[in-house]
Amino acid sequence: MTKSAYAMITVEEALRMVLAQAQPLPPARVKLADALGLALAEDALAQDPMPPFPSAGVDGFAIRVEDGRAPRAFQGEQMAGVVSGLRVAPGGAVRITTGAPVPPGADAIVMVEVAEEVNGQVILRHLPGAGDGIRPVGQDIRAGEVVLSRGTPLGAAEIGLLATIGKGEVLAHPRPRVAVFSTGDELVEVETALAPGKIRDSNRHALMAAVRASGAEPLSLGVARDNPADVEAKIDEALAAADAVISSGGVSMGKLDLVKPLLERRGTIHFGRVVMKPGKPVTFATIGGKPLFALPGFPVSSLVSFELFVRPALRRMAGHQQVTRPRIRVALAHDVQHDAARTEFQRAVAAYEDGQVVARTTGFQGSGRLLSLVGANVLLVLSAGRGDFAKGETVEALVVGEIY
Repeated sequence: MTKSAYAMITVEEALRMVLAQAQPLPPARVKLADALGLALAEDALAQDPMPPFPSAGVDGFAIRVEDGRAPRAFQGEQMAGVVSGLRVAPGGAVRITTGAPVPPGADAIVMVEVAEEVNGQVILRHLPGAGDGIRPVGQDIRAGEVVLSRGTPLGAAEIGLLATIGKGEVLAHPRPRVAVFSTGDELVEVETALAPGKIRDSNRHALMAAVRASGAEPLSLGVARDNPADVEAKIDEALAAADAVISSGGVSMGKLDLVKPLLERRGTIHFGRVVMKPGKPVTFATIGGKPLFALPGFPVSSLVSFELFVRPALRRMAGHQQVTRPRIRVALAHDVQHDAARTEFQRAVAAYEDGQVVARTTGFQGSGRLLSLVGANVLLVLSAGRGDFAKGETVEALVVGEIY
């Protein structure tokens, strides 16, 4: 039997090697409208306080508390966005809307729900305390305050905060460009009718979707046929076009598994086998400092390998500090068979039941059965060194989707 030249390493060792090589891409200035999902490459400081002037926190009437519960003379209206020039006089009141500047002389806002204007008089049914209803200068943000730290991922709230402090563009790490291609003479395009011996190229489309979901930009390079020149040409094209490369197929021990020898000749292979199921022959290399992931050809092996190694690398390249998926403990809803020889990542659906998270596998766990990943929101981490697991046992799970 042919023996592999690559030592078998653990999942943890493999991930450490990947993250040691994956470095954040150089940052660039990005328009705020294009920054969603990116990671900040600088601290964001507020130039102005927020609010920048004393403002009304509620709709109502601006008053002087010291005037007591007596009716007030209605003096006029102060709307948001303008300065009316009104001043609250002793015994007076000014109608005010939320966000409007508080007129001089006022020290509280009485809410409209407990006050009303009747024939030029403002009647109070409740007397607020001094400062009630008023948002003081800098209540939300102080001038010079660091509102977002370097490395912060930019979601909707962060984008809104940057807009609040006047940042029309930010320094952020770009989305990695990732070239994706498949290998194999048996592969045809999705729309093609199947001839004998042919299968449709699902891996490239699945991996491009996974790349996009991770926040990176996929580039489709099609299919490399089973000859060294074609595979090498695809690698050259990928390296020229992208920051990282993903191939699928051609990494096992067969006569037409051409990827590893080419990577060995062109760059450095950091690992070529991992003690895991599915995905044992997953391979990680660097060429000219760029990471290249040669994933197995079976669809489930390919996507599980992506989750474990490629996604963390792409997030690290994009400048994110949290690069791995969360892990939780789940209770098994049924017995689970497991081969103790390798750490296995079984696909499962987890849900909250009676105060705990309970997981059910998605059926037959074959590496070619892509249906086993459909709907799965966790990967059960069944460690090497022990066999089957019993119903009710708790095991570690990698969270890959929302749990309800």
